[in-house]
Amino acid sequence: MQIHIVQPGETLLSVARLYSVDPEILAFNNDIETETLAVGQPLVIVIPTLIHTVSRGETLQSIAERYSTPIYNLWRRNLFLNGRDEVFPGQTLYITTERSQPLGTFQVGGYAYPFIDPLVLDRTLPIMSSLIPFTYGFRPDGSLVLLNDSYLLSRAAVYGNYTVMHLSTLTENDVFSTELATALFADAALQDRLIDNVIRNIEEKGYKALDVDFEFLGLENSLLYADFVAKVRDRLAPLGVPVMAALAPKTSTMQRGVLYEGHDYSALGNAADALLLMTYEWGYTYGPPLAVSPIEQVEEVVRFAMTQIEPSKLYLGISNYGYNFVLPYVRGESKANSLSTAEAFALAAREGAEIQYDETAQAPFFNYTDEAGRAHTVWFEDVRSISARLELIERYGLRGALYWNLNRRNNQNLVLIEQRVNPEEFTLV
Repeated sequence: MQIHIVQPGETLLSVARLYSVDPEILAFNNDIETETLAVGQPLVIVIPTLIHTVSRGETLQSIAERYSTPIYNLWRRNLFLNGRDEVFPGQTLYITTERSQPLGTFQVGGYAYPFIDPLVLDRTLPIMSSLIPFTYGFRPDGSLVLLNDSYLLSRAAVYGNYTVMHLSTLTENDVFSTELATALFADAALQDRLIDNVIRNIEEKGYKALDVDFEFLGLENSLLYADFVAKVRDRLAPLGVPVMAALAPKTSTMQRGVLYEGHDYSALGNAADALLLMTYEWGYTYGPPLAVSPIEQVEEVVRFAMTQIEPSKLYLGISNYGYNFVLPYVRGESKANSLSTAEAFALAAREGAEIQYDETAQAPFFNYTDEAGRAHTVWFEDVRSISARLELIERYGLRGALYWNLNRRNNQNLVLIEQRVNPEEFTLV
């Protein structure tokens, strides 16, 4: 895999000719739907070393058998198949490709809402080793707020993904409830009732693990939360079900703020089998224009976490989205809209904006002015920014990467994982 940065005057066809690759595959791998490219746009170039042109009567299974390769390899190397078995005469398939220097060998998974586009889901699952449907909540009586996860789980079963049940304090009004958690921690019988319901759901749905994600707890709940996670782990361990917990992105034990103070890294590190570092949202909906996951801040969180928790228990959170900020920023009034990598590329091309890359933040951005005369700055993710963060996993000996989230289309990222990550079987223990 190579990365090509679009220069003035270049088109999809001219870049495809430059590398002697199929322009349709090049377009699909980079979420390009028009001939117009944005100057500064990175393109992932996959160089095939063996291709196959589908003949009449052939199936994906027969092609896989011909080349002695599993079908999932064909899905991974040909994203346009969307994880499906259908092929047609004249279609070009990449059987083998030039391999790039690997970023490392580690686990890769991600979160998904039930409303994910089925094509995006089926294209993504062969690349991922785990899937975490988002989210199960719970009520004051300990009953679960159920999730319509049947389709997600059925597709994960097709591709052999490790599935993790996600339990949070997110209410039906889409806010994390401090009150709900505080009441739970104060009532041992209520905790048992909730855990009983979690176990029942895990057994009925076939989940392999549990991810506990309670946020905005405050300092007064920090140790009580760790005690609850430990209790959940003790109850699930005899069933062979490990427990993970999510961590706010802290850089010290004394970090102030209700989000940060509620997560005691050391206590939660001892209580859970694995931990997710939620290393994103420096740039966020109501904040000033910033990169979502600037590399210096991400790395600072990792270094602090390693002083409290064994690195092999840590997953690095990878943001798979960006924000379109309207300028000037007005605290308390401004609100940025989120967008995918594919949408950012299309917007830059449509507005004639040049994509730039901030070497300090290790993140792409561009500026433009809309029809109403308002200035915009867009920060998002591309193959370069995600590569920079995935490199931290091998460097610090972390367990793997978990994407928030998989709903947003980003074929470039899937190519990156397929080409540069040696996949490791997913397990929390």
